[in-house]
Parts: sequence; C-alpha cells; structure tokens
Amino acid sequence: MTRPADDLLATARQALIRVRHETPLVQCLTNQVVSNFTANVLLALGAAPAMVDIHEEAGPFAAAASGVLVNLGTPHAEQRAAMTEAVASAARAGTPWVLDPVAIGSLPVRTALARRLSAQGPSVVRGNASEIIALAGTGGGGRGVDATDEVESAAAAARTLARATGAVVAVSGPVDLLTDGERTVRVANGDPLLTRVTGGGCALGAVLAAFAPPAPSLPSSVPSPDGDRLAAAVAAVTVYTVAAEVAAERSGGPGSFAVAFLDALYGLDEETLDKRAAISWA
Repeated sequence: MTRPADDLLATARQALIRVRHETPLVQCLTNQVVSNFTANVLLALGAAPAMVDIHEEAGPFAAAASGVLVNLGTPHAEQRAAMTEAVASAARAGTPWVLDPVAIGSLPVRTALARRLSAQGPSVVRGNASEIIALAGTGGGGRGVDATDEVESAAAAARTLARATGAVVAVSGPVDLLTDGERTVRVANGDPLLTRVTGGGCALGAVLAAFAPPAPSLPSSVPSPDGDRLAAAVAAVTVYTVAAEVAAERSGGPGSFAVAFLDALYGLDEETLDKRAAISWA
C-alpha cells in the first residue's frame, strides 16, 4: 500500500510558481533534432532557454545558468567537448545539471561519454528503462532511442545508479519512476502521444533542469522545495505529464498534440495539478 503523496504535490505547486516567477535560465546542450521543441517547452513554462553548446562558451555560461541540460542525442565532437567543459564548470559553480544518456549501450562514443559525465555529480539522470540499465552497467541498451525494457525492470538499476552518482534517477515510461537511491516515487500521468512527437522525452530533461532547486547560496524570491532534489524532480515530471494529459484531450493526433502541449504547459494551474496528479511513494 502506498503512502499519500500530498507533500510531493504541494512541492509541485510551489515549484511551478517558482519557475514562472523567477524565469530560470536553462542552458541546453542537446541534440539538434529537438532543440526548437525543447526551447519552446521551456518558454511555455516560463523558463528561459539558451542553446549554448560551443566549446569555450559552454563552460562560462554553465557557471551563470540556473540549470544545465546535457543530452547525448547527437554528440558531435565539438558538442562533446562543450559538454565536458560545461559539466566541469557547473560542478565548480554549484549549478544543477541533468544528464540524458540518449541511446547509450550499443553505441560506443556516447556510452563512454555518458559514463565519464555520470561520474561528475549530475543532479538528475533521466532516461528510458534501457538507457538507465545500460548506464548502471547491467544491460546493453535498447533499440536506438527506443526502450526494450519495462520501467519496473529498471528499478533496481535506477537505485544503484542513484547511489553511485548521488543523482536523482528518473526512468521515463507509462508510469515514471524516480529514486534517490533510498526513496522511490511513481508518477502515473502522461499520454502515449508524447512518444509520437520529436523531443517529447528529451524536453523533459530541460524541464528537470528548470525545476532543480537553486544552490543554497543563491537568493530566491519564492521558497524552494527544501533543496530536496527528489521532490523537485517529481514536481517537474508531474507538471510535464499532467500537461500531456490535458493536451491529448484537446488534440486529434501528434501534430495538433505538439501545439496543444505547449498551450497546456503555458496554462497549467494549481487546480489542474491537484485534480490530475497521480503521485505515489513506493
């Protein structure tokens, strides 16, 4: 039997208010296929996107950003150098950063890079079940960007990876699973149409970066959710997937869904979160 998750829902409401009030600056070192959609998702939520992924610019920008996304979807050589630079700078500055190890396992360049970066203290690691299992070293990955494993089969790997890296690990699927290695939460919101839009998964990494608690030394005009990274990650996933449900009800297919999803993120309110959120402690 799961425990009530009213505390996590309260954090989700507060985190959404903070993002809209403070307009966090999110640096996205992401894949070229999803850059436009990712930027529009952040703008719809009230955050500010910055696609700064050039070597010798990425590091200084990461130190000034509110959060950083490192997405390995199309890791060309210059971007790999920029990612390494940005992660090192974020670590020095205390900037929260999110690792999305896209399609790792069978592809050697990105797999080696993901393992090097995951050892440098990400705040959140987000991926599908096969990517998380591969990064934890207990499986060979999926079929390209598609998972061949179920979310629940990645639960043990997610907890192991969280303990090894110090990150919150978010496993995306029909029911999302998030863990910090000790506590585990499930979010049963969303819609299959998210998987029919380019960037439907990748943009969530940027939202996780926007919702990550600010460093304790940085002022915040709206109270942060106690610096609890798991609660903040749950908030991001809940907001994102509830908006997907709202959008699906207003659309007739992937094309109209993409537009409706941006509108749903923009218009999402606390009442809708309260009514729809399906969060449970494991």
